[in-house]
Amino acid sequence: MHDVVVFLGPSLDPARARTILRARYCPPVKRGDVTHAVTKGARIIGIIDGVFFQDCSVGHREILAALRAGVLVVGASSMGALRAAELDTLGMEGTGAVYEAFRSGELVSDDEVALIFDPESYVPLSEPLVNIRSTIAEAETQGFIDHHAAGVLLSAAQSLYFPDRTYKAVCDQARSSLSPEVIARFLAFAGSGAVDLKRKDARKALLRIREIAREQGIDADPHD
Repeated sequence: MHDVVVFLGPSLDPARARTILRARYCPPVKRGDVTHAVTKGARIIGIIDGVFFQDCSVGHREILAALRAGVLVVGASSMGALRAAELDTLGMEGTGAVYEAFRSGELVSDDEVALIFDPESYVPLSEPLVNIRSTIAEAETQGFIDHHAAGVLLSAAQSLYFPDRTYKAVCDQARSSLSPEVIARFLAFAGSGAVDLKRKDARKALLRIREIAREQGIDADPHD
């Protein structure tokens, strides 16, 4: 087992991740995976993506056991952000906007980061609510929609079950309250300017893990 282990899936393409951090990349974390990584000698563990409903999610106790064993655990973006917000006072490190939002109480539900993805390629098949929130806010900031439309679109997104959340589905849900012109402007914006907050946070986490690895004398820089 590599000194650095990262659990990653739909938040960031693993091929892109390898250009940022040299590590052993594993599928989204589930119950028991952190314990296994510690047993195999991991010194730094990054938790980005994890399962929510497909299997048992990673437990707090196994993360705490890893920390007690001297393993550094960094979380961000998705499941990692959730667990870091819950365990940062006990030694887990969190990074990124999603983590900060959960830590502050701005976000409280697992539903904010949940999505469905292809189990082989990890390509997202739905859009997480945190990304939709950020895209709506950016569309309002740039003047594509007004504050009323932003509220309607967010409410529409929240009303959908997480596997059904796409920008098209959100707009279909909001059509009874917004004009076709507003819907069209937002869809056009989302098509070219959608904010992928989870991907940004995943990249930030990998950079942070690389920094920690250097401090620990671990070679985790990507090699050509």
